[in-house]
Amino acid sequence: MEIFWFCIVAFMITTYVILDGFDIGVGILHLRFARDENEKRLLIDSIAPVWDGNEVWLIAGGGLLYLAFPSVYASGFSGFYLPLMILLWLFMFRGAGIELRHHVTHPLWKNFWNVIFGCSSILLAIFYGAALGNIVRGVPLGNDGYFFEPLWTTFSVVPQAGILDWFTVLLGIVALSTLTLHGAIYIAVKTSGEIQERARRTGMLWWWLVLCSSVVAFIATWSIHPDLWKNYSEQPWGFVFPAAGIAGLAGMMTALRRGKDGAAFLS
Repeated sequence: MEIFWFCIVAFMITTYVILDGFDIGVGILHLRFARDENEKRLLIDSIAPVWDGNEVWLIAGGGLLYLAFPSVYASGFSGFYLPLMILLWLFMFRGAGIELRHHVTHPLWKNFWNVIFGCSSILLAIFYGAALGNIVRGVPLGNDGYFFEPLWTTFSVVPQAGILDWFTVLLGIVALSTLTLHGAIYIAVKTSGEIQERARRTGMLWWWLVLCSSVVAFIATWSIHPDLWKNYSEQPWGFVFPAAGIAGLAGMMTALRRGKDGAAFLS
């Protein structure tokens, strides 16, 4: 049963990353990609019907974690209290940036909420990556099943490291690159003409950033956890996950070059 519920929770979190990943990516690109207010409105309208529904998967995953693994929920939500509060505020700022910008037509009002929406999306992606980095690096879990981490300490990977160090920030850059690529491909799927071509070019640029940052992150992970890869020798079927990641990257670039945006998005 533990394995069953683990798979269900993993499925929900993975689905959330896939579905909410592209609208976070659109938010990241929103400030610089869109050249005028009409293009900004077009990008927001492309995610308006789905962005809040996509976040339900995260809420459901957290609720299921509480029911299936209450000790993990209690430990994680207490140890990561500060970053979770930051994430909640970023969620609220993103929602406010989408909903409130339409209430007043003054350019200053729209620009203010555009910046709030874009910056919240950027920070959200980075903190997601940093959270993953903390799980990979490890946390100082005590015998009582709890831990506490400050926001940062020496910014290096040490036994009492903070939430942010060079490794977790590196994983944050990987997440930022990946979600931005995801958003660029989504824009290419939902638009046409010059915006679509620009989205494809943007996607190809960020594809290289994803590739380079992932390779660096792979080397960094190997350096701090050389024994981590023993899992693959003991459980060879686990190679399906990195193989799927490599196949997805290859499929994205191939499809983008051929103008097959739907296939790139699926990859």
